[in-house]
Amino acid sequence: MRIWPALAALAFSAIALSPALAVTPLKITSISALASLPALSWPYYELGISGQSADSVLARAKQQHKLALIVLRADWCHECHTLAAFLALPEVRRFVDAHYIVARVDVGHRDKNLHIPARWGIVDRLSGLPTIIIVDPSDNSLVNRGAIAELAKIDRMTPQQIADWLTWWAK
Repeated sequence: MRIWPALAALAFSAIALSPALAVTPLKITSISALASLPALSWPYYELGISGQSADSVLARAKQQHKLALIVLRADWCHECHTLAAFLALPEVRRFVDAHYIVARVDVGHRDKNLHIPARWGIVDRLSGLPTIIIVDPSDNSLVNRGAIAELAKIDRMTPQQIADWLTWWAK
């Protein structure tokens, strides 16, 4: 069951009524379908932040008053490539840079770097990739509990649905 779209509609209504909490929604104008995404250069891991610790990502996010967006991904994962290409779109990149500090974590075949999701109690739920962990660095809490695997279905989403998902979690 997808709860986040209904919650997102409710949240967008609340945001509209409370300008102090307003986040300008991300609107996708450069593509109308994910099939239009430009291909990424290979290998995908060159686009990642390899070797960066979760602590340094959280520290940067806290210092900049942003959320940490930790993308658990793998080079073999088609959906991970789709997400990376989507995040590289200029309007998406501007939005993400304004609200998140992004870290890409290679989990191999779900057998590498699993200590990172384990910090937030995610030890056996990497059923789909990419898995997205959004952390509020002020209290080290998992913000998107219950929706960490939503973008594993990215190929069944529209670009605007993905943008709405990113907007929903942004502060």
